[in-house]
Order: sequence, then C-alpha cells, then structure tokens
Amino acid sequence: MKKQVTSMILIVAVIIAMPFQVYAATAKETVESGVNKVLKTLGDPTFKAKPKDVKIKEIGDIIGEVFDFTELSKRTLGREWKKMKAEQQKEFVELFRELLQGVYADRLLAYTDQKIIFDKEIELKKGRAEVQSNIVLSDGTKVPIYYRLTNKSGQWKTYDLIIEGVSMVKNYRTQFRQILAKDSADKLIEILREKVKKG
Repeated sequence: MKKQVTSMILIVAVIIAMPFQVYAATAKETVESGVNKVLKTLGDPTFKAKPKDVKIKEIGDIIGEVFDFTELSKRTLGREWKKMKAEQQKEFVELFRELLQGVYADRLLAYTDQKIIFDKEIELKKGRAEVQSNIVLSDGTKVPIYYRLTNKSGQWKTYDLIIEGVSMVKNYRTQFRQILAKDSADKLIEILREKVKKG
C-alpha cells in the first residue's frame, strides 16, 4: 500500500511538471516572441495614434519582459558592482532599466517595416546562449543583431545585445568606467537620475 501511494505521488508530480518541461521556450523562441510582440504593437493603428510618451512606456514594458536588467547591470559594471552597497545596486538597476527601455523604445518607434530574420541559436556554455538575427533594410542591406541570453530559473532572459559587432554591455561599461575612474558610485547614480529625468 505504501509503495502504491509513493507511486501515485510520483505520477502526480510528473504530470504537474510536464507542462513546464514541454512548453519551456528555447532562447530563440523567447527572443522571437518578444520581437514579434513589439512588431505587432508597432503595427497596431490604435497604438500609432497614442502620444509618444505613452508609446515609449508600452514598448519599454515589452522590452522589460525579455531582459534581465540585474545581470545586465552586473556585467556592465564588472568589478565595480561588488564595490557598491546593496541600496546603490538596487537603484542603479532601476535607473539603468528605465534608461535602456526609453532609449531602445525610442529607436524602435522609428521602425519602418524592415524585415527581421532569425538565424541560429548557439550555446555559449551551460545556461547561456546567443540568438543571431538580421534586420533587412529596404535596400537589402542586412544589419546583424545578436542577443545574448542567460537561463537561471528555467526562463531565458537577454543580458546583452551585439549590434553590428558592438556589445551594448561593453559600450556602457566603457562610459561608466570613465565616470567611476574620477567619481564615486553615488555620482554615477546621480548622472543616471538626470538622464532618466530628461528622457
């Protein structure tokens, strides 16, 4: 009887777990889903009629669904991350998130029906992958955009974008290191506050 109960518990556990295993999205599926959601929103006539600040907020929220801003912040700051206090880290992540969502949402609003073609997914190492894609411009020119993702809890999240060979993380890291070479973490946070405030 005890064995039967144990078996039933195992069967129930497997049944409960199955949907998550079956439907767990790959890194490529995660990126495609997020990008398609953005494109669908951009093409919606009701969306186009909204004020720019509302549009930036809506697109920014979609971007936020597929990015891991804590991982992005850690990689951007590098060794400087551990030197920050917990409250500084928290505020930095929130400000950096707002800044990036605004910057990229603003750029996406300039999208004019270029085609996006997704290529392959490459495993960088366990729990990390790169999804390669190209934006095809009206003249046929291809602009490569590679997404770097990490999977920490069964869900893929983007932590870096490589646009035409330039890493978003490395780009911001250079800027932030120049500030931190002369000033404190508080000064960097103050600069981010001003940038976010200006929009």
